[in-house]
Amino acid sequence: MRAAVLEEHGAPLAVKEVDYPDPEPDQVIVETKACGICRSDWHAWQGDWSWIGASVPEGQILGHEPAGVVSAVGEDVETLQEGDRVAVPFHLGDGTCSHCREGRANNCETVIPLGLSSIAPGAFAEAFPVREADYNCVKLPDDVDFTEMAGLGCRFMTAYHALADRAGLRPGDWVAVHGCGGVGLSAIHIADALGAHPIAVDVREDKLDRARELGASATVNAAEADNTAQEVKALAGGGADVSIDALGIAETCQNSIGSLGTRGTHVQVGLTTDEEEGQIEVPVDVMTMRELDFHGSFGMPLVRYEELFRLIGEGTLEPSKIIGETLSLEEAPETLSSMDSYETVGIPVITEF
Repeated sequence: MRAAVLEEHGAPLAVKEVDYPDPEPDQVIVETKACGICRSDWHAWQGDWSWIGASVPEGQILGHEPAGVVSAVGEDVETLQEGDRVAVPFHLGDGTCSHCREGRANNCETVIPLGLSSIAPGAFAEAFPVREADYNCVKLPDDVDFTEMAGLGCRFMTAYHALADRAGLRPGDWVAVHGCGGVGLSAIHIADALGAHPIAVDVREDKLDRARELGASATVNAAEADNTAQEVKALAGGGADVSIDALGIAETCQNSIGSLGTRGTHVQVGLTTDEEEGQIEVPVDVMTMRELDFHGSFGMPLVRYEELFRLIGEGTLEPSKIIGETLSLEEAPETLSSMDSYETVGIPVITEF
């Protein structure tokens, strides 16, 4: 089968023939119908995350936002069969730890990230294996198509968990979103759909234009602002109730915290690059005296898919609005490379393998 393989960090992915996987007893093989290209793939391609012991090895097949059809089933799998339409969360849990038993595979004690670990080849390929398939595969409702699910993938569901669960978003809240890539634009759409007032912050007007289309109540061009945080606070009538760093650099994290009103909530979604190496200075005294909350948010608990699918079925949420372009596997290397300069608008999705 064909796959896009990371042969050298920072070098274009190589699209080439590799062996078709055979399922282990607990696994299924999923024939890929669609897979998003995420900034986390870019981080992996760059060789980031060595500072947390998670640098992705060369030889890895990337891709962690897939949807597809079960093509082979391991002998121990009980709930899936060939032909099932499935989505696969990027955080593959073991299904047995206390977090998994509560439905929170995103916090699994032995989590394996799909496409970002040598023992979990990813979905930039015609097919890929899924460990503990009974636990980790989510059957797709008939009204959610493969491309839409790939758009939902990592970034949309991460944004939903960040806002609805970690931040406890309420109708009427002012929400600042710093960084309007795929996860940031998803957060804009979700905040608007849930009755909040999103403020989009970015340095590119094309991304701010897209944010307005998705429901942003106001925008701030951080490249032109004298003081980004103060501009957001003024727009929000004294400070945002919730603010998200959807990029993961020092400036966006600090601006996000600075955008908050008293007792506001910052949610960190973006992961850092080799410039920060996971360490960013934050205004601890201000956070203490104004009782600001700081939350991390990683993926989404499996038990939340049912609600997400319900909101999509009702038309409240429309992940398809965030999709920027569809492309072939051969185009994936160039698209991934373009993320160096933040050129992608919305979520690019591979639909031709």
